[in-house]
Amino acid sequence: MSRTISHVTVIGAGTMGAAIAGHLANAGVSSHLLDIAPTELTPEEEANGLTLKDRAVRNRIVQAGFERMTQARPASLYRPEEAELIILGNVEDDLEAAAAQSDWIIEAIVERPGPKQELMARLDAIAPADAIISTNTSGIPIHIISASCSKDFQRRFLGTHFFNPPRYLRLLELIPGQETDPAIVADMKAFAEKRLGKGVVIAKDMPNFVGNRMFSYIMSSLLEFAVANDYTVEEVDRLTGTLIGRPKTATFRLLDVVGIDVAALVGEHLYDMIPDDEDRDTLRGPLGTEVLMTLLQNGFLGSKSGQGFYKTVVDRKGGKSFWGLDLQAASEGEVDYMQPARTSWPSVDAVRNVPLPERLRGLVASHPTGEDGEESEDEAGSLIWHTLSQTLAYASKRLPEIADSPKDIDNAMKWGFGWEMGPFETWEALGVADTTQRMAEEGLTVAPWVQEMLGKGHNSFYLSEEASGPGAGAAPMQVYSPQTGRYESVDDGDRVVSIAALKRGQGVLAGNSSASLLYMGDGVLLLEFHTKMNALDLDIGPIADAAIERLHGDATGLVIGNQGGNFSAGANLLLIGALAQSGDLDKLDEAIRALQQMILQLRRAPKPVVAAPYQMALGGGAEVTMCADRIVAHAELYIGQVEVGVGLIPAAGGCKELIRRLVSPHMKMQNADPASHLQKVFELVALAKVSTSAAEARQMGFLGPRDLVVMNADHLLAEAKAEVLRMAEEGYRPPDVTGNIYAAGRDYLANLRVGIHMMREARYITAHEAIIADQLAYVLCGGELSQPAWMDEQYFLDLEREAFKTLCGYPKSHERIWHMLKNGKPLRN
Repeated sequence: MSRTISHVTVIGAGTMGAAIAGHLANAGVSSHLLDIAPTELTPEEEANGLTLKDRAVRNRIVQAGFERMTQARPASLYRPEEAELIILGNVEDDLEAAAAQSDWIIEAIVERPGPKQELMARLDAIAPADAIISTNTSGIPIHIISASCSKDFQRRFLGTHFFNPPRYLRLLELIPGQETDPAIVADMKAFAEKRLGKGVVIAKDMPNFVGNRMFSYIMSSLLEFAVANDYTVEEVDRLTGTLIGRPKTATFRLLDVVGIDVAALVGEHLYDMIPDDEDRDTLRGPLGTEVLMTLLQNGFLGSKSGQGFYKTVVDRKGGKSFWGLDLQAASEGEVDYMQPARTSWPSVDAVRNVPLPERLRGLVASHPTGEDGEESEDEAGSLIWHTLSQTLAYASKRLPEIADSPKDIDNAMKWGFGWEMGPFETWEALGVADTTQRMAEEGLTVAPWVQEMLGKGHNSFYLSEEASGPGAGAAPMQVYSPQTGRYESVDDGDRVVSIAALKRGQGVLAGNSSASLLYMGDGVLLLEFHTKMNALDLDIGPIADAAIERLHGDATGLVIGNQGGNFSAGANLLLIGALAQSGDLDKLDEAIRALQQMILQLRRAPKPVVAAPYQMALGGGAEVTMCADRIVAHAELYIGQVEVGVGLIPAAGGCKELIRRLVSPHMKMQNADPASHLQKVFELVALAKVSTSAAEARQMGFLGPRDLVVMNADHLLAEAKAEVLRMAEEGYRPPDVTGNIYAAGRDYLANLRVGIHMMREARYITAHEAIIADQLAYVLCGGELSQPAWMDEQYFLDLEREAFKTLCGYPKSHERIWHMLKNGKPLRN
């Protein structure tokens, strides 16, 4: 990346514009956020004697947009302090001065060509000669927006389509125009990936680009099919959500979130702009269109109006349920909602818990029904096959119209819509040749290039080049090109390390069902967990031992990291619950000791160990993270010691590590008092506080000043590996784990116990919560030592283990454990 982007102007402080400015601030990039000045006073402004010339009035619209962004839930900002990087203003007074300071100017105003064209004409006249200008349009071809601008303007103009909310949705579509300088596209791609953490797809300048073009067709096709075949809203969402690797919002909940008016308008405009699309009539399916019109005519726009495809119904006891729209009635112009009803499908139950590729194959397969032995699909398989087959066929026909590669469409749907597998990856999971033949037999046309690919004997869109020999490293991925008719290498650059590629390349050094030890190259090892939710269990221990053994040999260092889902949701709670319920304290003690020693050995390793956490790192996941010499965290890190929620306390070093990080350093100063620092640690654990970002995790103390934060999750392992190599190059020395933890002793324990007693007396906590808090306080203070002392790490681990076992003996802790396993949320008892 040769171009530096240090200041940006965002024009338009609506939902998207303000959120884009917010995410720029998350990345440490300052911006001007501008919107129009109002043309009329509010009654309140008139009462206060203000005029249209007053600055507070002129910035009223942008101020409102900014405040909505700062108060959004989920939060747009990593920390409230990030907002200080945003300067507010209005287009009339501040655009020229803001533009003069900017390396990049983003237009995010109303989604109509006319206003966008007018703004671009003004920017053409005032923008600095080296500034990049982009539009955040979600579907208007950018050549329309820049049609009247100069050639020099068009050279540095492109589309930058963020998906909402930009903090959480990774996809950024970059849309170059005919005149856009390729160097600018490359610079923007590099900036977006590294600084903003985006997954970038280069889209063609066609209506709705990639993600929204696919989305519009998929939703229209599915709605028409559902109405025609008498499916309920609830049934469709149960079959098209997590079951097939898509978000819980599935189909109709997603449309409610997007806004039914928005979805209808996008489909209507798209139809007119794609006359050569052979499937465009799907956008105007008669039944689906009538359903949408019925909702729009009644003002039912989805979540923003209170109801749409779903309506919240409150019973006499205050209980809420979500009733689904009667699609048949709506297709006839009537609005009615249906009470939730649980439908059971044997085909779904049979495959619900198997891996996604196998699950999809089972769901779309035919099932024998009836006494005549004929084979047919059940209702679940029929709907799932319809939506998948239509999606696959349409995706194939949109290449190379909207993008160059199957990988582009796959990434757009994964990064922009939260799919686990893109259309072409799904096609591979189902079997390309068999699925294509089935579609042909049913009269569903796929693109000619797919038939040509199969005719050449290629049965896959993706290929991997196998590396040879154990520890050979990553195997490069290739993807089939519809344009060239051959496989072409995918260059993810040296910032991306793929665990799947390491395994394809025979980089596995050791492994079992719970963990793998992989070779990353340059002497660096990778310890990967792959249990459910990457939970810690006893089978991870032997693989960690294998890593330690190699670190005592010629390995350079170790990265602890995973990919997909979460870093680790903690220890295996089912195992803990079973041991606690059985009362077998010896086995419980053995299990805790094993986990403690695994983590302590990683901490004492003779070579550098770097943890690479992302998303959830809870309980044991936090303990593994904190045992490392260095943390290289993804910006979206939700870390915390949450054990009190299941009636326990951290037992694998969590208490010890927080004391080491947040109390011990202060106690090396003369006349230091540990009270406030102890209180902070006590509250972190007792209240089960979890960070909402890596930035907040640093404020809380889980990350230290030398730990690193990476914006792009795909870069995490590569950065962690680089940190291992840097530490090794600098001359690594393992930490001393003796006499390094401050134990405050009985006087400070007494202070914490007074606070616990007062909380109990005021009924802020239950009797059992008081017991948990007392055990926690005992451990944090190092027991009832008569005088403060510096103790070994093993001393604190022993205290943690004994307190954990004590709490496992309480029936109310058992209740908390089983409630969490059953309901996924804590019980207060």
